[in-house]
Amino acid sequence: MGRPVRIDKTAKMRTYDDTFSGAKIYPGKGKLYVRGDSKIFRFQNGKSESLFLQRKNPRRIAWTVLFRRAHKKGISEEVAKKRTRRTVKHQRAIVGASLDVIKEKRSMRPEARAAARQASIKQAKDKKAESEAKKKAEKAKSASAASRGQTSRIASKQGAKGAASKPKPTSR
Repeated sequence: MGRPVRIDKTAKMRTYDDTFSGAKIYPGKGKLYVRGDSKIFRFQNGKSESLFLQRKNPRRIAWTVLFRRAHKKGISEEVAKKRTRRTVKHQRAIVGASLDVIKEKRSMRPEARAAARQASIKQAKDKKAESEAKKKAEKAKSASAASRGQTSRIASKQGAKGAASKPKPTSR
């Protein structure tokens, strides 16, 4: 008559996940719910469908997969705590200083480093004092020029801002 039908035992059956609980739905089981906007929802049973339609949050219902995932339930001891990666420190040159210079400064003895630091601070202070003296000399020079009769034309705030001077009242 007909040939015998060979059944492939390695074939996988199609399963779906419950939209609400996340559980597996096997063929021939569950309900299909299609919303007005044509979005499809699959439910394992009436319980999960009812909770979905009540707009319950599956992360707050203890038996759902989402709750168990969120609260780290049922994770086997085999999957032990993942080891964190240790940060490895690398030495890199900085702008203005090569790696050799940095290493040299690091290996310097504390007394020598302190002395070098004091010298650089003194140098910076001297430079600042020099520029301050220059500024003072310039200021004194301009003040003496002003006292000699070269008064500045700006007499008011409006003049300083660049406002046009008013015409004299005598002119017509």
